[in-house]
Amino acid sequence: MGEGHTTTVELREVDLPHQVDLRVDPVGPAVTRIGELLGTPLPVVPNTGSEAVLWLGPDQWLVFGATEAQLRAALGDTPGSVVDVSANRVALELSGADAREVLEQGCSIDLHPRAFGPGRCAQTMLARANVVLYQVDDAPTYRLLVRPSFAGYLTSWLRDALTAVG
Repeated sequence: MGEGHTTTVELREVDLPHQVDLRVDPVGPAVTRIGELLGTPLPVVPNTGSEAVLWLGPDQWLVFGATEAQLRAALGDTPGSVVDVSANRVALELSGADAREVLEQGCSIDLHPRAFGPGRCAQTMLARANVVLYQVDDAPTYRLLVRPSFAGYLTSWLRDALTAVG
């Protein structure tokens, strides 16, 4: 950073709608019904997502907004798992021109825009805390989903990392 550089990063906690862990065969009959419920198809490309649903694994998604009951109804008789995990994670949002540089201090994945841009997500470690990391937009804005027991620690770590960038 050159002299006179001002850090342009905002850190805040954000409220999320219901969070439901969904496991279902990605080519099974329920996938279409679930996509209709969500208003978007379940992502099948690894490490991608939207504001409504994030890909967590070959047959696993984190769904936002839909309730456990709604997803169970869409699942029907199709084998699968639907678990409300709303209390399982706190959402932090880091945004601004230097947000990527802040995260790079404690995250080993490649966050360069060629590798990790808007709509990309990953389950990874950030400063020794497990997080689900999702890039929301080109600002860039990152949403970090972390267990409540690690939220205070991660917030403190991010604030310290912000000072290192400035």
